[in-house]
Order: sequence, then structure tokens, then C-alpha cells
Amino acid sequence: MMIKHALMQAARRRFHQQLFEHLLTVRDGIPSIADKKNGASIRIAKAIVEQLGQAVNADKLAAQTAGNEFESICADFLEATFLKLQHIRPGDWEVIRIGQGDRIGIARYEQYGHLSAIAEACKGNTVLATTLGTDYFICPDIVIMRHPEPDERINEPEVLVDDSIARHTGLRARNGGLPLIHASISCKLTLRSDRAQNARSEALNLIRNRKGRTPHIAVLTSEPLPSRLSSLALGTGDIDCVYHFALPELQQAVEAEGNEDSQESLKIMVEGKRLRDIADLPLDLAV
Repeated sequence: MMIKHALMQAARRRFHQQLFEHLLTVRDGIPSIADKKNGASIRIAKAIVEQLGQAVNADKLAAQTAGNEFESICADFLEATFLKLQHIRPGDWEVIRIGQGDRIGIARYEQYGHLSAIAEACKGNTVLATTLGTDYFICPDIVIMRHPEPDERINEPEVLVDDSIARHTGLRARNGGLPLIHASISCKLTLRSDRAQNARSEALNLIRNRKGRTPHIAVLTSEPLPSRLSSLALGTGDIDCVYHFALPELQQAVEAEGNEDSQESLKIMVEGKRLRDIADLPLDLAV
């Protein structure tokens, strides 16, 4: 009898399959997600990889190429899962990869449309540019956006709005607003101190520079070391939560490693609701 897996489980398996096909390799016994200078990182990464499948024996990709591949695979996963949740989170949704070369970035979305005016004002004005800086130029790896709704859809159950009311909300297409950012997902294949800090800075800028509702702000990573995960996951106020590409497998690998500090750190992050599995992400975004 053929067993049919839940869609989230099937999508998770497909996600890992794509990693093995395009990104996750092993060379001289060291997985590409491991820090080759850190023994614990290598051992935990190997244990995770062995649980997930068979990695190709090949050199790892250049950092930028690997990052782009990871973003693409993450975006595919979100399209395959979050967009299936229309029955509990209705809306006209779209999963978009912005890309770091996009100078407009989040300014094309409702909560941050004013940033384009700031950028324009800074052109040719070095004093203003120096005063304001460029921190507001935020280009998340992936955004989930919601298109404004036509009045016909809003008024489906009964006439809820007309030309005399609700003329400023961004949800109405009638008001001429921009698409709304529902979520910003930062994809970090691995975490080093600078990458963790970049994710926090991006999150804080999303919070500070918004006009309107704060988007969901999440980080998705395949970092194997609990100590590096905790540098980003612990604490509150910026990132909603950190999501690991293989949390149950990580937990088993850390348990086998036998380091009590690592086990305790991982337990604190999971039980403290600061670290979750990739399969939790689309459902959390539906809140």
C-alpha cells in the first residue's frame, strides 16, 4: 500500500532533494555547510547530511553562487507551501526574490514606498545623504507580498465599502496603493558573526523605516552549530524566529555529539520558541 505523505512533509523532502542536487556537497568528508576549521561543525553537519540523503562528492560552490542557490530553493519551498494555505490565510499572494542588486528594494511596497522619495531627495545632496545614510536601502532575500484587493472581492459577502469610506487603507486597490509586504525572509546558508549581524540590522531597519504594519521577519538557515544559531536566535525585538532547514535532524546530531552545552543551548532555543523547523515557517506566516 502506497503511503501518501502530508504536503508539508513532501515539500520538505523536495527542499532537501534540491539542496543535494544543486548546493549541498561533500569534499574530503566535510559537508559544504560545515566550517572546515571547526571539528564540532563538521561532525554535526555530517550527521545531518547522513540523515537527509546522499551528498555528491564535489567542491562547494562559491559563496555568492551558493547563497543565490539557497535563496532560490527556499523561495520554491515557500511557493509550494504557503500558497496552499489560502483557506486559512486568504489573499492574492506572491513569493518574490528581490536580489541584492535591486536598488529599489522594499520601496516598491506599501509600508516603505516613502523611501523612494528619500532616495530621490538624497541624489545630488551630499549633506542630506550623509545625514540620512543608506541604511534604509533594504533588499530582503525573499518577500511574500499581498496585492491590494478590488472592491468586488471585498464586497463579496455584502457591501462593506464604497467611495465614501475607507479611502486610505492600502488593502483596497481602489485607493491606488502599492502591494503590501506580508513577510521578509532572510536566507543564510550558514551563520558567521557578520551574517548574523547583517540579519539583525536588516530586521531592525524593516521595523524602524516602516509606515504601517511590520511584516513577519524570519531567518532561514542550514547552520549546524548551536552556538552560532544562538547568536541570532536568542533575544527578541527584531527577528520573529529563526528557522532551521532540518531541525529534528540537527537535534539528533547534537544529541549524538554529546556536548552538554550544545544540547542545552539547542533546548533553550527550541523550547523558548526562538528556533523552529522549516516546515513550521509557512504555517507561522499564515498567522
